[in-house]
Amino acid sequence: MADHDRIEGAAKNIGGNIKEAAGKLTGDEKLKAEGRADQVEGKVQNTVGGIKDTLRDNDKRN
Repeated sequence: MADHDRIEGAAKNIGGNIKEAAGKLTGDEKLKAEGRADQVEGKVQNTVGGIKDTLRDNDKRN
């Protein structure tokens, strides 16, 4: 079962991509920057979730 952080991180990453694209379309530099920041936050959260999954899987094996 995937960790909640992985799901939420993926959603933030996708939302950030959309926000960045909207900023590019409208020429809104602030929106583009927010989109990039959301993507980074999502990737970090997804990584944390992956680590949690790995640790949980290792605990189940032991």
